[in-house]
Amino acid sequence: MFASEIRRRRVKRMRSSRWRWHLDEVIVKINCERHYLWRAVDHEGEVLESFLTKTRDKKAALKFLKKSLKRHGAADELATERLRSYGAALGELGIRDRRQTGRWMNNRGETSHQPFQRRDRTMLRFRRMRMLQRFASVSNDFNQGRSLSSRSLFKANRAAALAAWRGLCAE
Repeated sequence: MFASEIRRRRVKRMRSSRWRWHLDEVIVKINCERHYLWRAVDHEGEVLESFLTKTRDKKAALKFLKKSLKRHGAADELATERLRSYGAALGELGIRDRRQTGRWMNNRGETSHQPFQRRDRTMLRFRRMRMLQRFASVSNDFNQGRSLSSRSLFKANRAAALAAWRGLCAE
């Protein structure tokens, strides 16, 4: 079973329960230029969507939210920071009442950025936007809960993720 099929099944199962998204953005430098990586993370820590823009305004937030909602359906709650672009975009979509802001409410979204921040701090900086998008698409395969699966299944998924990453780096 592929990772995309596993994600689809998890999303289907979670939609039946109270589904909460954590929306956040992080600054990533690509060739000394500032870019923003927008991410949507569910309440279990699974990265649903990632989106890269050069701006952090209403237009970028609206495009990110439309893409996320179209692909994954509506969430019951959206935990965000107090950034005004989120409020403006959610207001235009008519779901501003689902937004929740508060101290420590978006910690799950913040911790999902750690692999990017770790790589950005070290010598392994992103030199091209394409490489960052590849890293964002594969990085979720490495964050598997060990307690959620048997040892053989965990090792098989880990080997598949490493093979995918090596294939991306070889290009």
